Amino acid sequence: MEPKLNRATILKPSEIALSKAALRDAPREQVEQVNGRPADDTGIPGRWEEETSDTAVSPLAPDDGRYVSKAEYWAKWYEHPYPDIDVSYEWNNGILEAKPLPTPSQIELYNWFLDLMRRYTQSQRVHGARGRGDGSSQPIARLINLETGFNLTMPDPAELSGMREAVRKPDIGVVRFDNRTPWEEDDRAFKGVCDMCVESVSDSTLAEARRDTEEKKRDYALAGVQEYFILDPSGRHMRFYRLGAGGRYEEIQPDAEGVIRSAVLPGFQFRRRDLFRRPDIEELALDEVYSGYVLPGYQAAVARADREAQRADTEATARQRAEEQATLEARRADTEAAARRAAEERAQALEAELARLRQQRS
Repeated sequence: MEPKLNRATILKPSEIALSKAALRDAPREQVEQVNGRPADDTGIPGRWEEETSDTAVSPLAPDDGRYVSKAEYWAKWYEHPYPDIDVSYEWNNGILEAKPLPTPSQIELYNWFLDLMRRYTQSQRVHGARGRGDGSSQPIARLINLETGFNLTMPDPAELSGMREAVRKPDIGVVRFDNRTPWEEDDRAFKGVCDMCVESVSDSTLAEARRDTEEKKRDYALAGVQEYFILDPSGRHMRFYRLGAGGRYEEIQPDAEGVIRSAVLPGFQFRRRDLFRRPDIEELALDEVYSGYVLPGYQAAVARADREAQRADTEATARQRAEEQATLEARRADTEAAARRAAEERAQALEAELARLRQQRS
């Protein structure tokens, strides 16, 4: 009886490829026996359990685990290998690794963080574009996403050459303006090493979680990626790393206010708790943690509107006081005029009375 494949089985790349190929060609019952759990009526597997074999064939990524050369990968597997299946493969030392599909909560966190990074790179510019002395400016960094990949070369004593290669497609990659390898306008892959990588953790299987939290963390560090951020809406795998002097990642600790700061992107900072709360952009623009790069003109516009409203209130108050003063003065003038008329009337009455008395005496 052939042994059942499981996570403890150690296979060479060629053996993995053969196992995958055998499973692809095997009857459904045999595939279900190896998988340890059948697919549902739609043919789409649900959340796999820990005991599920890593060699299971997914209809959404039928060539996951296939052994191909690097040249074959770039030629056939790097971009949309199937017309009817939306799958993206990375290449790990000869093995195709499918990028797992995210959950709605993972998508929401990814989109919020990507928007934050976009606003930072759009607002932060440096003068003196590469190779130009005309005083022009460029963004401090460009962002890789949309399944764009870059090549990693890492030391590996297990390889005969002593080196191992991989092509990774980070969920978000950062290429600084001063990266030694420029990302040219027509490049569909980055030929250098990203300065920062951000991965939205994939955790439908333990193997996927380990890929993001252990394997990619190790490989990114060995390749020289300066910072590695792992996003996880559950918070369980949420980590932020910076490359230390020894070539190993050290976790970035938040300050007393819970703020994480990037060294690769100076001024890019965020509160860890905001990754769960995900405030609206207008709220961030008025927050001192984000106001330096989130809608920088919005805060000025709000301050300007406040000043104009305050000035309008001051002017309205001054007008009201002036009107009240004018009313008081008018009333005082009316009172004084009435008093003068009364005095004149009394004086006239007295003169008439005196005239009458003088006439009586005569």
